[in-house]
Amino acid sequence: MTRNFAFSAAALLLAGAPASFAAEAVTFQTNWLAQAEHGGYYQAVADGTYAACGLDVTIQMGGPQVSGRPLLLAGKIDFYMGGNMLQAFSAVEQEIPLRIVAASFQKEPQVLMSHPGGLDTWESLKDAEQYILGDEGFQSYFQWMITELGYDAAKRVPYTFNPAPFIANPKSVQQGYVTSEPYAVEKEGGFKPNLFLLADFGFDTYATTIETMQKTIDERPKVVECFVDGSAKGWYNYLYGDNKAANEMIKKDNPDITDEQIAFSIEKMKEFGIVDSGDTEKLGIGAMTDARIKSFYDKMVKAKVVKGGLDISKSYTLDFVNKAVGLDLKK
Repeated sequence: MTRNFAFSAAALLLAGAPASFAAEAVTFQTNWLAQAEHGGYYQAVADGTYAACGLDVTIQMGGPQVSGRPLLLAGKIDFYMGGNMLQAFSAVEQEIPLRIVAASFQKEPQVLMSHPGGLDTWESLKDAEQYILGDEGFQSYFQWMITELGYDAAKRVPYTFNPAPFIANPKSVQQGYVTSEPYAVEKEGGFKPNLFLLADFGFDTYATTIETMQKTIDERPKVVECFVDGSAKGWYNYLYGDNKAANEMIKKDNPDITDEQIAFSIEKMKEFGIVDSGDTEKLGIGAMTDARIKSFYDKMVKAKVVKGGLDISKSYTLDFVNKAVGLDLKK
């Protein structure tokens, strides 16, 4: 059952929020069950970071039966946790005034996994007997791999979110998130798979984006600024500070998650620079650039994943990022 966490108006006052901006109610919808990959947002609630700049934030947990983006379009929520840039490009094509205001992940956590002792290099993955991929991955990043790298679409078999077929076949390759599926393979298969983060080989989308409507930007810019800045600070504190309270909140929202899984996910986020790497070293967590977004768009057009000729500047704004907010919190 979803449990929502928010700070009261009293807590806001204690945090010293300006009276004219106190207790501004904000709802943030995640796109999946609570996990360490959402840790920065929970941290910003737990330690009062959002409250300090005047927001009363409620986190609504997503899941397999929850469709969050329609709630954003209908004005039922204020911010939504997007996946990668593809959804925002689609919104432009559909003339939906949705904007990405920050990218919490510099790298999408998507990996391909292989068995050690055989398919040990990126180049050797082409020699796999089969690629175990979900529909979404097959229709997005694998189309890029076919176009750019010459992968064979005929080798694809559907991924059913069960690692058993991959574990059983040492000549197979399976998709996964670096923070999740490798942990399951280690536990169930008894070995550490090779991990190939697609972001490190050219799939350069931003991920775990913060989306909102243009109307919110126009009418409540201070709310957007506070939420983006607070989220950046939350991620710094979650990754480099005391995250115990945030993790307790995550476990209350998602009782099935374990301390071991959370620790694994945090370790991998740090190891692979998922949240904090590249441009964030100078611009701060949440950073985005025009050049990076255009690079990804051009690749997706070439792979025929998205339509060419879109005005992708309508899919995002840089007005709230690249200010080095929170860099002083990195330890």
